[in-house]
Amino acid sequence: MAHDEGLAQRIRELLVAYDQILVEKKMFGGLSFMLQGNFACGLTKADLVVRVGPERYAEALAHPYAREMDFTGRPMKGWVFVSPEGYEADGDLAVWVKQGVDFALSLPPK
Repeated sequence: MAHDEGLAQRIRELLVAYDQILVEKKMFGGLSFMLQGNFACGLTKADLVVRVGPERYAEALAHPYAREMDFTGRPMKGWVFVSPEGYEADGDLAVWVKQGVDFALSLPPK
């Protein structure tokens, strides 16, 4: 199953201000959004993937629709999967994307 193109477009609209430093890459069997070479967020099948970083990880996991990103079989600390119920509303999606953007921009450019 390919990624949800409607969700990808919603994310693109939230990231329009970052066009100069935004790159889309196929990753994790879906689509990733990279800022200055650092992963911010993406999607795989129906799930949103957000790199929140280690400081916001516990807070992100406390959200009822978020869970550990265990794509490789081992949890990736600082990364979460968000199920569709957690990003269905535009405002909720914007909050998740902003967390990924904030973390990606806190890292040195690659």
